[in-house]
Amino acid sequence: MDTRPDQRLDAGEMHTRPDQRLDAGEMHTRPDQRMGAGEMHTRPDQRLDAGEMDAGDGLSAFRSRFHFPKAGNGAEAVYLVGHSLGLQPIAARGYVERELDDWRRLGVEGHFGGDNPWMPYHEALADPLARLAGALPGEVVAMNTLTVNLHLMMVSFYRPTPVRYRILVEGAAFPSDQYAVASQAAWHGYDPDESVIELRPREGEETIRTEDVEDLLEREGETIALVFLGGVNYLTGQAFDMERITAAGHRQGCVVGFDLAHAMGNVVLRMHDWDVDFAVWCSYKYLNGGPGCVGGCFVHERHGRRNDLPRFAGWWGHDKSTRFRMPSDFEAIPGAEGWQLSNPPILPLAALRASLELFDEAGMDRLRAKSKRLTGYLEHLLRTRFPDELSITSPADPEQRGCQLSLRTGPEGRRVHRYLSEHGIWCDWREPDVIRVAPVPLYNRFADVRRFVEVMAEGMERAG
Repeated sequence: MDTRPDQRLDAGEMHTRPDQRLDAGEMHTRPDQRMGAGEMHTRPDQRLDAGEMDAGDGLSAFRSRFHFPKAGNGAEAVYLVGHSLGLQPIAARGYVERELDDWRRLGVEGHFGGDNPWMPYHEALADPLARLAGALPGEVVAMNTLTVNLHLMMVSFYRPTPVRYRILVEGAAFPSDQYAVASQAAWHGYDPDESVIELRPREGEETIRTEDVEDLLEREGETIALVFLGGVNYLTGQAFDMERITAAGHRQGCVVGFDLAHAMGNVVLRMHDWDVDFAVWCSYKYLNGGPGCVGGCFVHERHGRRNDLPRFAGWWGHDKSTRFRMPSDFEAIPGAEGWQLSNPPILPLAALRASLELFDEAGMDRLRAKSKRLTGYLEHLLRTRFPDELSITSPADPEQRGCQLSLRTGPEGRRVHRYLSEHGIWCDWREPDVIRVAPVPLYNRFADVRRFVEVMAEGMERAG
């Protein structure tokens, strides 16, 4: 940066009251204008540096409750890749070891005995997951993994007819979603090239406008059976307006679902109130459940007791009161649990439970407020230090993104990313030319953001 050490810029040069220096928790935009972090401003004598903002961060203590990997030099890594794999909560080991100990002591009786019997273990996660999803407890369940859950949901909610058979997705969806959607269309006898509609940004733009989604649904909605988008796009970090898109889809008679892999634990969700039909997610990114952790599923309560919905059935989704009578006819548990197939893996659930308790303690509204400041600070530093050398493909409006920023750094981007990695900055690279950076409010600091930009400046100078 070109500022003196005692004049480091705050999170987006945010506007402050003229009579008072604001801390990081008080910064705000002018009420008459929604601004990206790059547009926000303060008076030069009111700037806060990263250290001051960290000192005023009411959530800073949560950082000490995570394990941080070591960089090559043995120092703690600057970990900005929680959008790919979240850090391990320190409490997770104890949660997992407790279940291992019950397995050792109790054997099969652990299903019904011990401090946390395994038969209903997944039920303990319903309330915290519902709070993160903005759902009723009966509308969510921890089960399977994301793409498995997507296939299960599409069995029930993609019901094509000769007239209404198409699926609307974003063009840059995560590949697993693309594969699942195309394979479902093909399984029903439709050509994916014709039946899957891909949303694209306007020419010269990086993200999809909500009004373009609405316009497409208005034009072609009578042929669309299912709208399925990422709540937050994995590549750009764009947070879709799920409420508006759901309403637009329903006006045309479409079922609307979302992939919340990059949304759960990242942005505030209101799945029930937004009237979303279904959603699926993984738990190893912002939810910090560990590699390959159990995913989750939301089914709106209006579908939870529908006997006319086809589904792939399994023993664990059968009515709990008669499950052990081993009946031959399937009777679904009301709500999202009725889509379960098999008993869930307890050890991954235990690790996830440790993380969900941290979310409950911190509160998603507080985390989101810090996230906007943290990512706003990152955006400001990048735009100030690199006005011409890189482009930010994520939306400038904080309401239209999560904590992730996606950066294009030109033909030397891969070398810049390698330099960051070699100097203890962990972010990730996505082909063909994107560096993804995600300061996570549960454990990242404003100082992490500042350090990232400093090292990136060194890397770009060397690469250039």
